[in-house]
Amino acid sequence: MLKSAEIVQRLSKSKIFRDYETAFNQATHLPLALRPHEVWQHALHGKKHENPFCALMTQSSRSCAACLQAQQELGEGEPGESTSAMCFAGLCDTAIPVGVGSSLIGFLQTGQVALRKPTEAGFTKVAQQLVAWGVKVDLTQLQDAYFHSKVLSREQYEAMVRLLEIFAQHLSVLANQVLVEQQNEEPPPITRAKRFIGEHQAESLSLDQMAKTLNVSTFYFCKMFKKATGLTFTDY
Repeated sequence: MLKSAEIVQRLSKSKIFRDYETAFNQATHLPLALRPHEVWQHALHGKKHENPFCALMTQSSRSCAACLQAQQELGEGEPGESTSAMCFAGLCDTAIPVGVGSSLIGFLQTGQVALRKPTEAGFTKVAQQLVAWGVKVDLTQLQDAYFHSKVLSREQYEAMVRLLEIFAQHLSVLANQVLVEQQNEEPPPITRAKRFIGEHQAESLSLDQMAKTLNVSTFYFCKMFKKATGLTFTDY
């Protein structure tokens, strides 16, 4: 059985996700990521249209930890519902759940958005917090990045999240197809057995010989072959 992270990885490489990500980037100038449920790193770091302020924050372990904490909170909302969180700098991120049946496998994540225009007073508070944490950063560079944050009205942001929720439903359907295909995949030993039978069909093949060829017990081979093909080895 595929793990959640493996399913998410397959989805992230699918044409439908890559096409949607490109369209989303072009339409919104915001980053988009499809990440597993577990949080190991910044989902949007290195993504196209990453907020330059957020990129600077990842360079400091203390501010990076604060950002990861905010990201962790995104995965702790009500099951099946999108969750938004505001970081210490007043930037909003949102995670939209992607599942298979009742199981959560990951999130679509976007954000690093200001829902109100950045102000000098707001930046002063951010700078004071960073100083209190002992973060060493070029404040001039940071201020420039802060004031270049993407700004959306709450109505615009909520509409964008709704579009992502619809796309998440499509990804859930695709994830289910991935699971079904994986479950229907033929075990490699059975593939090898069929190939061997085809190459030696003019010979008299015994069950013991097949099991020895595959380096498994006769009992295990019989059980596995019947489960995969619906036929006993003799009938096949």
